[in-house]
Amino acid sequence: MSIRRLRTLIAVDDHKTFSAAADAVYITHAAVSQQMRLLEEEWQITLFDRSRRTPQLTPAGRALVARAREIVRAYDTIIASVLGDEGFKGEVSLGAVPMTLTGLTPLSVRLLKDSYPDLHVRIVPGMTTQLIAEVERGAIDAAVLSRQGPLPPDMNHADVAQEPMQLLASEDAVGEDVIDLLTRYPFIRFSRDAVVGGLIDNWLRENNISVKVTMELQGLEAISSMVLAGLGVSIVPARCVRGFNPLPLRRLPLPEGAPVRQLTLAFRRDNPRVPVIQEIHKALLGAVRIGVFTPAERGSAA
Repeated sequence: MSIRRLRTLIAVDDHKTFSAAADAVYITHAAVSQQMRLLEEEWQITLFDRSRRTPQLTPAGRALVARAREIVRAYDTIIASVLGDEGFKGEVSLGAVPMTLTGLTPLSVRLLKDSYPDLHVRIVPGMTTQLIAEVERGAIDAAVLSRQGPLPPDMNHADVAQEPMQLLASEDAVGEDVIDLLTRYPFIRFSRDAVVGGLIDNWLRENNISVKVTMELQGLEAISSMVLAGLGVSIVPARCVRGFNPLPLRRLPLPEGAPVRQLTLAFRRDNPRVPVIQEIHKALLGAVRIGVFTPAERGSAA
């Protein structure tokens, strides 16, 4: 058995096909197939159901992938654990929900790299549900996501910030009452694929607020641009780290009892790079303290 073959097996699980796995580990499709055959011969077990057009992992194969991830993680950190540098070199993978990519995430990564310049942070964008799955199966080390309810039992979390919901309206929108604005103007819905979208929809329904939905969008920048164009109003979280040069929009707080988004850093309990993840969390809190992402503020968490 070799670490190289285990990495290839993990790549097949991550990317679902031999061809995609080959690209990920920089070998040929034939080499992937050969390595998987060698593992099956060595372990005397069938890893893949090859009766389908695309080979699928068998139940035994999926169980072995989980153990392979543990072995590879341990191998990747063995030198760091012996030398005592706690792994603050090389690459760490960090997932992030889209709304954090223009404020919280870049500022916190800058703060982290100020302290650990040899640490490379690979950012993996995704929605909360997707990121939870990626962390759980060990594809990424940690993720900044929207927490709603309990996480899987093998995962831990450290909260980062709470973001209350607010109404976005153009400067030409008339009125100060949030409910009145929601009922009079077209409503631009936050995607229901996101945790935030579900929170907003539930609040509207529970408070019997009838809105005229004209579009449903995923990104805050896209929603803000539509509101700026006078195409409607929307409800979005008030970001804990504001981006550079925000659009000129009216931002009105929702009434008391409105939902709040909880941003958290999620990671597996058995991740050998927990000391690095703890430093990521400190950097995230530092970014929240600064509160705005500008070139002049990037190097200081004071």
